Amino acid sequence: MKATRSTLALLAAGLLTASLSAGIAEAAVSTPRAPAPACTSSRLVPGGAHRVGATQVRVTVMNEGPGPCVLKSFPTVALAGSGSPGSGKALTVVRQGQARTVQLPPGGRATTQLTFTPVLGEADGYCASGGHPVVAPSIVVGVAGSGGGVQMAPDDGGEFALCGGSVRATAFH
Repeated sequence: MKATRSTLALLAAGLLTASLSAGIAEAAVSTPRAPAPACTSSRLVPGGAHRVGATQVRVTVMNEGPGPCVLKSFPTVALAGSGSPGSGKALTVVRQGQARTVQLPPGGRATTQLTFTPVLGEADGYCASGGHPVVAPSIVVGVAGSGGGVQMAPDDGGEFALCGGSVRATAFH
């Protein structure tokens, strides 16, 4: 009888320990993770500016941060020379479509499509509006609300040319 009580006590203790362990494991699994922080321009690096046509450029940025971040916005865009990204001429961004949430793991990429008002004609070109074309060797693409941005030149080695002071842009995706 003593052996049976000891065995039953050990079994009960084992079941209690197993139940507690399972409860702790379940609590660990169901504990919600903190949401990833918003991506800022300081976490993003250029991933390329690929021409998609005469007036469109697909811009890619990459998360260089140590952890994931979230983008849910349209880019900011400025024309820049070869100097500091902070000395660019800001363009008005005309938003195309809806913003959606994009989670970028470390090394993850997001793209946006930029469409410029075309410069017409050859060589020096002209603007249909009668204004003067603007040409810059690079652009600065940023995340709205985070200040700064990443400076990049077109992948083909050319320059950005446009008429007016605006650009149409899709949300990052």
